[in-house]
Amino acid sequence: MPRNGLLIHYEWCTGCHACEVACKQEHNFSGGMCGVRVDEVVTVGPDKVHVDFIPLVTRFCDLCAERVKGGETTACVKHCQAMCLTYGPVTDLAKTMEKTPRSLIFAPR
Repeated sequence: MPRNGLLIHYEWCTGCHACEVACKQEHNFSGGMCGVRVDEVVTVGPDKVHVDFIPLVTRFCDLCAERVKGGETTACVKHCQAMCLTYGPVTDLAKTMEKTPRSLIFAPR
């Protein structure tokens, strides 16, 4: 069975936090717990300010093991409005990542 993971195209993230909300609802997390959270990174240059939103996977992420076992995709991927999250075999995600700037792969063991 191939090792699966998440490919995060953080250049596309709009900061909507739908992935966070979907994860919290899927797992009934409370308070500050979540499997994925969106961080805001502000960079100030000499003549402009740039804001990046970066989805980060936390130690609570299990890649929606129960959903995936039932043939569904992860909750964060399903609800990502910018379609910046992709779930699948790490080998396939790595091939896609080669063509995609500003992306990363989360692949837990």
